Amino acid sequence: MTTVLVLGGTGEARALAAALHDDAPEVTVITSLAGRVARPRLPVGEVRIGGFGGVAGLADWLAAHAVDAVVDATHPFAQRIGVNAAAACPRAGVPLLRLARPGWSARAGDRWHRVSTLAAAAALVPSLGTRAFLTSGRQGLAAFAHDDATFFLVRTVDPPDPADLPAHHALLLDRGPYTRAGEGALIDEHAIDVLVTKDSGGALTAAKLDAARERGLPVVVVERPSRPVGVPEVADVGAAAAWVAAQTTRAGSASTG
Repeated sequence: MTTVLVLGGTGEARALAAALHDDAPEVTVITSLAGRVARPRLPVGEVRIGGFGGVAGLADWLAAHAVDAVVDATHPFAQRIGVNAAAACPRAGVPLLRLARPGWSARAGDRWHRVSTLAAAAALVPSLGTRAFLTSGRQGLAAFAHDDATFFLVRTVDPPDPADLPAHHALLLDRGPYTRAGEGALIDEHAIDVLVTKDSGGALTAAKLDAARERGLPVVVVERPSRPVGVPEVADVGAAAAWVAAQTTRAGSASTG
């Protein structure tokens, strides 16, 4: 048997765990979740929840559980675990692959304003509109808390810390996938005139971009943080599964050699 640790929390991670479960019976898949979502969507196979204790803790965990390969399929903005994995895997002698969905690309009719941080997004919003649809996630809300002039429609999966919420807001607890019609209805109902989002990529939450384009709204797009260099990367589940198969073959050859 080959043991693969999938650093998860995304649809791609769940799809990879399912693919390996269905098509690679010789692979034991353990998916790790950070535990930041109260009711996460669980993948098939084994699941562990919580942190590892930094680089040393992750390296020790990989050794203790005889892990043969690691796939980092975390969210594009989950920067810390990616950095830790890039340092821990070489220490433990375990190969690492990054599975990252492609980011979104602007299309004809889009009015995108790309910024590098949430703080920059918060600074830009007042110059673009007065009623913002804020879809950047619960953990980054504090960047907008100081804005007492803008109305924010805040959408998160779990309830945020009330101290992080802007003075003028409506809170919507919801989880994708979303539809273009549904996103458009929200924008119209709340008279939204600017959208704020992270460049998460993927189809699950892309409908808001379509709805904003149809209405000619400006969109503030927070760019992805940098990832460690030197880590091989693929963009789809099939390629990640093929990489795992190659590690399985390599592990089997090593054990018989």
